[in-house]
Amino acid sequence: METFTIARHVVDRVGFGAMQLAGPGVFGPPADRDIALEVLRRAVEGGVNHIDTADYYGPRVVNELIRDALYPYPEDLVLVSKVGARRTPSGGVVAWDDPRALRQGIEDNLTVLGVDRLAAVNLRVMGGRGADARFADQVEVMAQARDDGLIDGVGLSNVSPEQLLLALTITEVVCVQNSFGLLERGSDAVLRLCADRGIAFVPFTPLGFPASQRQSIVAHPDVRDVSRLLGISPVQVALAWVAGAAPNVLLIPGTSSLGHLAENLAVRDITLDDASVERLNRAFGVSPS
Repeated sequence: METFTIARHVVDRVGFGAMQLAGPGVFGPPADRDIALEVLRRAVEGGVNHIDTADYYGPRVVNELIRDALYPYPEDLVLVSKVGARRTPSGGVVAWDDPRALRQGIEDNLTVLGVDRLAAVNLRVMGGRGADARFADQVEVMAQARDDGLIDGVGLSNVSPEQLLLALTITEVVCVQNSFGLLERGSDAVLRLCADRGIAFVPFTPLGFPASQRQSIVAHPDVRDVSRLLGISPVQVALAWVAGAAPNVLLIPGTSSLGHLAENLAVRDITLDDASVERLNRAFGVSPS
């Protein structure tokens, strides 16, 4: 599998999403800290040079694990985080996205990860807001953080086509992180915009969310048939389909399991043939691009 660029950083197209290393509900410490640390180390040893995280995962738990497992970081390791949310004492996720909070969120990520600068930070949009003046102000805060040397590039997460287009009138956008997969087609237009403009598109929950959606993908008869024909797992079929959606797609499948990590990383060596892609497209109602 080839590479793509986030800001000035060249990354492998299969990275690692660190969210699942926290406890249940992405809250609190992992059940087995040693395994979580080993997953991170094995990911990097396996060629991962792009890790996605956030200081509100845990909160702070995941960033602390990344630092404890990998610091001092390999020279080519690209850490990408996100801001715009925080955790409540009971584990809820709420918006924390006024200008001061966004700046504080960036600085908190830097402090806990033990770095002076991040490759990119995504502005996570909460609550389904539109392309309004408040969103524009938030993008300005992110651009200022880049100009101040805290990040190399501005990213966006959970955005509409209209929000992306508005952001591009304000600043360069280096990555967009939206939900996308065989059963999640809501970001097709965003993906096309990113592909046209050379922006990295980083799909979260590529295997579906919640767990019932993931199960409906991996148990689907056509996914199972392609899996048998190609000698790969149903999970690998689904991930390879997402990776093949466009050359600017960067996978960040997450796991807290060493076995699943190996399964996910092997996707870098898998390219679905045209017949398999067409079959999956028909099965899941994907329109030709």
